[in-house]
Amino acid sequence: MINLIKKTNIDFISKRYIFFAVSSLALAAGIVSVAVKGTNMGLDFTGGTMLQVKFVNPITIAEVRQAVKAADIETTIQTFTGRNAFALKVKGKQENVNEIADKILQGLKTNIPGNTFIEERRDYVGPVVGRDLSKKALFAIILSLFGIIIYVAFRFSNPIWGAAGVIALLHDVFVTFGAMSITNREVDLVVVAALLTIAGYSINDTIVIFDRMRENLNKFPKMRLGELVNVSINETLSRTLITNFTVLGVVAILFFFGGDVINNFAFAMLVGSISGTYSTIAIATPLVYQWERRSK
Repeated sequence: MINLIKKTNIDFISKRYIFFAVSSLALAAGIVSVAVKGTNMGLDFTGGTMLQVKFVNPITIAEVRQAVKAADIETTIQTFTGRNAFALKVKGKQENVNEIADKILQGLKTNIPGNTFIEERRDYVGPVVGRDLSKKALFAIILSLFGIIIYVAFRFSNPIWGAAGVIALLHDVFVTFGAMSITNREVDLVVVAALLTIAGYSINDTIVIFDRMRENLNKFPKMRLGELVNVSINETLSRTLITNFTVLGVVAILFFFGGDVINNFAFAMLVGSISGTYSTIAIATPLVYQWERRSK
């Protein structure tokens, strides 16, 4: 096994209140943003029209946005890097999808003369479908969290450990969701998939430290809980950093070079990976210590 950091002896438990304060600030910032600005929900949840066009000659997204704005249409525009193609989204409960799409096409023809384009795709999501997708996405998140807490509670024969692990991954999901709101990024089904991935990634990292804590409890039954938690975190610190730096490297490449199509997904994964690393060390295990200490 590669040891990135050797013989560390960091007292994480003594700094637990600082960790809790930092997490509280991050969560509060996200809650305030959601309450004040709201969340930029995608067509999957709001319903609306999506039109994808590809231009023959090079054109910038600013020119496309200006052309659509001149046609008096409010759209969200997404570019496809290297393809000279754009996805134009109009959110709302349009009754006639073809009328909206044709209005966009006419606006592009009128305001971008001399640059022909072809229509590659035309989609419409109705309000009923949007509400149904919203319910299913929320149900998927709740069901996955419920399954995780049961699994961890049975695996370690301790509901406190299971609850601490789920609180840590809830922390990661809410921090990521808050970051999406603060940066006004669109939340669609792909981002929901990222949130579920973050939850699984976070609890997996937490379980590694919990396993080491269980082993040390059997080997050193008389060791104080605070010391045991610190020893367990320090012993697995090298593994945690190697794993998470590898994931962060891949996600960072997707974020900076993956293009606009997966940029929101990559951003959510980037924030979630950083938060997951932090919560494993600074939230989950200190919570176990805090609860066990108070229960005794």
